[in-house]
Amino acid sequence: MKHETMNLTVSDRLAEALAETGITHVFGVISIHNMPLLDAIDRAGVIRFVPARGEAGAMNMADAFSRVSGGIGVCLTSTGTAAGNAAGGQAEALVAGSRVLHITTQVDTGLADRDRAAIHDVPRQPRMLEGVSKAVIRAWDAKGAVGALLQALSLCRAAPSGPVSLELPVDVQRAGCGVGQSFLGAVAQPRAAEAAIAALAAKTRAARRPMLWLGGGARGAGRAVARLAARGIGIVTSTQGRGTFPEDRPGSLGAFNMTPEAAALYQSCDLMIVAGSRLRGNETRNNALPLPPLAQIDADAAQLGRNYAVALAVQGDAADALDRLDAALGDYVADPALAHDVTIARAKSEGRLRGTLGPYQVIADVLARVVPEGGHAFVRDVTISNSTFGNRYVPLTQPHLGVHALGGGIGQGIAMGIGAALASDAKAIALLGDGGAQLGLAELATAVEERAPLVYVLMNDRAYGVIQNIQDAQYDGRRNHSALLTPDFGTVCAAIGLAHQSVGDVAAFETALAAAIAAEGPAMVEVDMTAIGPFAEAFAGPPAGAAQR
Repeated sequence: MKHETMNLTVSDRLAEALAETGITHVFGVISIHNMPLLDAIDRAGVIRFVPARGEAGAMNMADAFSRVSGGIGVCLTSTGTAAGNAAGGQAEALVAGSRVLHITTQVDTGLADRDRAAIHDVPRQPRMLEGVSKAVIRAWDAKGAVGALLQALSLCRAAPSGPVSLELPVDVQRAGCGVGQSFLGAVAQPRAAEAAIAALAAKTRAARRPMLWLGGGARGAGRAVARLAARGIGIVTSTQGRGTFPEDRPGSLGAFNMTPEAAALYQSCDLMIVAGSRLRGNETRNNALPLPPLAQIDADAAQLGRNYAVALAVQGDAADALDRLDAALGDYVADPALAHDVTIARAKSEGRLRGTLGPYQVIADVLARVVPEGGHAFVRDVTISNSTFGNRYVPLTQPHLGVHALGGGIGQGIAMGIGAALASDAKAIALLGDGGAQLGLAELATAVEERAPLVYVLMNDRAYGVIQNIQDAQYDGRRNHSALLTPDFGTVCAAIGLAHQSVGDVAAFETALAAAIAAEGPAMVEVDMTAIGPFAEAFAGPPAGAAQR
């Protein structure tokens, strides 16, 4: 796209640069301080603007869009309170390492940072943004605005990836400028030293039963991982690393990473290569889970050896390092029994989990079949059903198809479902709880307005169910503040034209889900848990001592 007139503004050039660097969607809320840029985007007609009902939802949409598309998700907010509204969603993107560009605004440059009480002004806005951003950049004048944008996009992509905030003062957006140029470029990823790869290859060749633990930083390493798995190396993932190696293949433990069966398996192994994972507490029993001797690969040197002592630390991009490791291994093959043992450990872990689900085995089994068969992006909010079966039992065959609230905050699933759906080839499926859904209820209207190809599976127990279980287990059953006045979701859906079906018998779930998937646009299947009954075993939160909500 090229402008033929010299009467251009900075906003025109920014809209052009966004389009030429591959941005297809922007999620946000219109405001007086972002109207110059948004008007330029609309006039250019290349990028689709998705008007969210709130900045928190817009940020979650941009985050999920990035995870599923593999590109950059863009969130556009106003300054001050609006940027603050997006902060919770941006904290989630930071924890997940999502490639998100938060374009926020600023008051006129002559007033910025001076506490002059201009409308929407927050004098210390950059400090607020620093807490939830990989980096914060401000475009101080017309000449540097496009460069600031390109710097922000580059930082989003560069490993370790993460959300970047770009402040655009409103007077800079309106300023005039000349015709621009093409804004294309590549981002170099950190490359591990040859000596480090050689040392890692030597350790691997010396190991008889090595495991490979994959985190979110290894999501782009699928081809190399497949070759390493073909050598008999066992595969296990964090929740964020799921699908990097298809979970329906032999030799994959999936995200059953701290079950008793997994712990027993690790005791038989003599090396664990950790690629792109922080070994988070809620996946390692707060770092008390015994692991084999560790070799760790991470683009962020600060993560190396942070939670476990490591025998070898390799700084570099995980995909590149694993590819070069495979090439350096020659004819190495692991113990032929290891892949079989991993598969058995997974099967036993699945069986143990199914025994805790009671009637919800049926729903878990339907989703475990439908999600991979249909190639659906699977979005999960923080709710009991996700913490039990959603995060590990429903298989993922590709890493970009899994989206979940990694930071543990509830209420992000409705908006994340929209972002995932707009980036998907097939309909997205979002697993929600009634408590979390009430935080994002307004964004259901966005789903309808955008005709998002999306099915919400709402598990409704009319409470913060996991909180009640924790209260039963740790607070002598004092269920204070955990019962909810829950809206009639059928009435809510009817008010905005969202298709809705309630299921009070698990036998009816498969038919209801199939109908929702087949219908055009978004739909909700509500599972009435009070009618169906409890899980066979109460889920009472993460490991003792981990953060609970």
